[in-house]
Amino acid sequence: MQLKNSMLLLTALAAGSSVARLHGHERRHLHHAGEKREVGDTVYATINGVLVSWINEWSGEAKTSDAPVSQATPVSNAVAAAAAASTPEPSSSHSDSSSSSGVSADWTNTPAEGEYCTDGFGGRTEPSGSGIFYKGNVGKPWGSNIIEVSPENAKKYKHVAQFVGSDTDPWTVVFWNKIGPDGGLTGWYGNSALTLHLEAGETKYVAFDENSQGAWGAAKGDELPKDQFGGYSCTWGEFDFDSKINHGWSGWDVSAIQAENAHHEVQGMKICNHAGELCSIISHGLSKVIDAYTADLAGVDGIGGKVVPGPTRLVVNLDYKE
Repeated sequence: MQLKNSMLLLTALAAGSSVARLHGHERRHLHHAGEKREVGDTVYATINGVLVSWINEWSGEAKTSDAPVSQATPVSNAVAAAAAASTPEPSSSHSDSSSSSGVSADWTNTPAEGEYCTDGFGGRTEPSGSGIFYKGNVGKPWGSNIIEVSPENAKKYKHVAQFVGSDTDPWTVVFWNKIGPDGGLTGWYGNSALTLHLEAGETKYVAFDENSQGAWGAAKGDELPKDQFGGYSCTWGEFDFDSKINHGWSGWDVSAIQAENAHHEVQGMKICNHAGELCSIISHGLSKVIDAYTADLAGVDGIGGKVVPGPTRLVVNLDYKE
């Protein structure tokens, strides 16, 4: 969700003598998920540090073979930073979850009758605004649109991501809405809708309510790194689930923009659908980048995965290395 250079000219907001700054994320999940990438359009990726492109051949039709899909389709773009010394105090809608974790064999299933569980979610906020300021469902209270669910209950929810921890180390994952508790583009400035701690080899499941836009950051240890403005400066996974402004489409991508801009470590992350397709990948240290956002690609639209309206099942591999 990176802002294009033209969007980075947003007027600075005064707060006493301090000035809000834009830097980093805020374009992806705002308007692209419903703008379908047509067959013949160009898709961009960076592989071994080289920007490459190819022609999209995926039309959204059912596949007729089991061949791996390398053509990822577009997603709306991530969330940018408008922060000042007066950025509101960070908010956390949930304490760290302590529910059991493990691997479910049937979490990718969905209810046959199409009636999805909403247990654990808060109230839904009405959508408002447009463009980069579009506000979808941020939950009532803020952040209650993102919850951890048990392995056995994951299949009951509409939008679910399975988080697979590092093979070697404990990791922390923090989730936030694009729009922060203060109503501004501040969600990633120390706020937490949900915080997960995954031990080495541990797997957990997270459900997202309808019309939710935001991201998660992941890093080794007990907390996420932050830049000089207080924004999370690690590798992000960005999402737009069941977006009303995009006619119900959902999208995702991996982004290293905040980490690169802060000159911090770029963690590895891989996000694919449950079939292992439509992957967005950044391996540790940017050694491999496929259909994901780096600082050099901040102005490129259409990077990441997307799916038509309906349930979403994502697999997120943390500490991804190749």
